[in-house]
Amino acid sequence: MKIVVAYSGGLDTSVILKWLKEHYSAEVIAYCADIGQDEELDGLEEKALLTGASKCYVDNLREDFAKDYIFPMFQANALYEGRYLLGTSIARPCISKGMMDVAIKEGADAIAHGATGKGNDQIRFELSAAALAPNVNCIAPWRDQEFRDAFPGRTEMIEYAEKHNIPIKASMKKPYSTDRNLLHISFEAGALEDPWYDATGERDKDMYMLSVSPEDAPDKPELIQMLFEKGNCIGLKVDGIAQYIEQYDDVQVVGESDGYTLLTPYGIMRVLNALGGKHGIGRIDLVENRFVGMKSRGIYETPGGAILLEGHRDLETLVLDREAQALRDSIMPKYAQLIYNGFWFAPEREAIQALITDTQKTVSGEVRLKLYKGNIMQAGRRSPLSLYSEEMATMEGGGTYNQDDASGFIALNALRLKANANQG
Repeated sequence: MKIVVAYSGGLDTSVILKWLKEHYSAEVIAYCADIGQDEELDGLEEKALLTGASKCYVDNLREDFAKDYIFPMFQANALYEGRYLLGTSIARPCISKGMMDVAIKEGADAIAHGATGKGNDQIRFELSAAALAPNVNCIAPWRDQEFRDAFPGRTEMIEYAEKHNIPIKASMKKPYSTDRNLLHISFEAGALEDPWYDATGERDKDMYMLSVSPEDAPDKPELIQMLFEKGNCIGLKVDGIAQYIEQYDDVQVVGESDGYTLLTPYGIMRVLNALGGKHGIGRIDLVENRFVGMKSRGIYETPGGAILLEGHRDLETLVLDREAQALRDSIMPKYAQLIYNGFWFAPEREAIQALITDTQKTVSGEVRLKLYKGNIMQAGRRSPLSLYSEEMATMEGGGTYNQDDASGFIALNALRLKANANQG
């Protein structure tokens, strides 16, 4: 038997890798998608092989994640339950696609994951697998009573790792669970399970990884300009942009246009993350409804995503037809729910995406934003495809709009209201 396991190098997936090998007498191949976890991937392949994997794939999907998942989702301005930017949710179909490609390539009988039976990720992984490779089985150890009996808590997992010489760095002192990628990092569990617990104070200051607290952000605001083409940000203009780019050896400049530095989607997200993090932008503390039925409390840092969302929404106000925008916005909650619940590869999500893509044909232009102590403030927008007419909208005398026309417009819309009033 051959199993491909989703592997992060942490305590859970390291123990699961070894347990799968023993329990199923199987060859186990470790799979990790590099979607922007940075230093978390250091030494991952060596760890997997020492733990018992026959192979370890560390699949560089950073550009794919940004271009094929993050950017299409942000064209919809997707927010789950009005607040969550779907950082974990949108990563799962990207990981699943890479993992299923490897499973098919290796001729695997099954895939396995370390998602628990209480969470959303088990659903996301397995629905994606069903859509991409329906003949490959899914193994979920946390839904196996024998596995849960063997590992009722972290103490037993650490003891198992020590007994089998599994190279891990884990202790009972870790106060929360995290998930990190290019779009965000999430924090759950531990003290955060109390929804009244305040995680904005000094005691949790070191928890945050992608942003400074708004109180510690610079006292001077910073302006950034964003260049969009058909709904996607393709270029940035900000003082000292070269210094931001130089922080990352994997960000490549692809051109220049009217003072804008043109970057790939991955490069855009990298720079926006650095800018947003510097100004304490993108922190969210919320209680959300999991697909399985329970509520959970999580804290998220999404600095670059928060800026991208505000820039995109602001440009749309200038260039999108009112009814086209209203239609797209009306289906956004359903679209966000589909992503959250694991239906990225479902036909209904793809159909909605086609509508969204069509609305983005005219979303080209520039947006200027001011970043200051956790805030994103609109500071201007312009586009050659603008639907805004100063001559028509001016409050000054004259212009191209005939105010007399409003009389008939109001009279026609008042007809049914008068009829209803007379009815009573």
